[in-house]
Amino acid sequence: MASRPVECFVGLMSGTSLDGVDAVLMRFGSDRIECLGAHHLPFDETIRGEALALYRAGDNELHRAALLANRLAGLYAEAVAALKVSHGGTPVRAIACHGQTVRHAPEQGYTLQLDNPALLAELTGIDVVADFRSRDIAAGGQGAPLVPAFHDAMFRVADRHRVILNIGGIANLTDLAPDRPTTGFDCGPGNMLLDAWAQRHLGQPFDEDGDWSRRGEVIPALLDRLRAHPFLAMKPPKSCGREQFNLAWLEAQLDGNEKPEDVQATLLAFTADSAVEAIRRHCGPPEELYVCGGGARNGALMAALAGRLPDCRTATTDFLGLPVDRVEAAAFAWLAWRTIHREPGNLPAVTGARGPRVLGAIYPA
Repeated sequence: MASRPVECFVGLMSGTSLDGVDAVLMRFGSDRIECLGAHHLPFDETIRGEALALYRAGDNELHRAALLANRLAGLYAEAVAALKVSHGGTPVRAIACHGQTVRHAPEQGYTLQLDNPALLAELTGIDVVADFRSRDIAAGGQGAPLVPAFHDAMFRVADRHRVILNIGGIANLTDLAPDRPTTGFDCGPGNMLLDAWAQRHLGQPFDEDGDWSRRGEVIPALLDRLRAHPFLAMKPPKSCGREQFNLAWLEAQLDGNEKPEDVQATLLAFTADSAVEAIRRHCGPPEELYVCGGGARNGALMAALAGRLPDCRTATTDFLGLPVDRVEAAAFAWLAWRTIHREPGNLPAVTGARGPRVLGAIYPA
């Protein structure tokens, strides 16, 4: 890549966990990537409820989707403003806006992330790059995961086999093996089922540090039924979402007599098992596993991963210099940087696209 001037981008990410907006201020040059700051805005229950409702067909859904996109644009602009206040002297080249995924159907040729990038450009006075996934899908790819290309740029080393595991609502992994091309794929549910079950039975958005799951016992028969989900046996490239893993699917696996805390313990085991089995089957034994996303803050889940990979160093990306809650937003800032300079952002070996493509659409301020 030719040398370019140092530029700053804001990355915005609101994932399938529906916890809120993560915003990061990133600085890129020809050979250096730096995170200058971050800000988080939580979603209120109204936004969470509206987004969840839009995962299913419903009355007047186009109107409701448009209104939610406008509300999200306002929140995204608020997050950008907070970063500008804390780093007022830093000029921003562009904003990367991933949007809120409400449908993901690459097998039918589309994915849908709600946002209003034109409104965001109007509100902030900054160019916006959005709709990153559609170009890859148009080229025959899954449109996800897109973060492995950033993991390669940020975390690859020449002398060790690393795997990066992102545990958001969905879990995805990136295989960074020396002397092998980077690969990656969605490997199953991350926090999605754990959070939904905690919300239902605790009235809380998540199980803090996995404490509730520690009070339960794994139900072997239920774990076997969960692990039989056909997505887990599919070969990469592959991606998934709430279409595959949701409360309705979980409830169909229950007999109704389980203790809620035992179900939570089983869901945690399922998340760890599906990730580790995918690593063993498709990556080979890594020397290091680094975890990012909200799941990296779940001590019980981190312990479960480490216990299943006893010969592997297991830690969070905090130890690599990028905090776990900043990695995904940073990845989309990096993708926007590449878009602005007409550099491809996808990895065909990851998504299955016919070739490298420049991702995203630019909305000038």
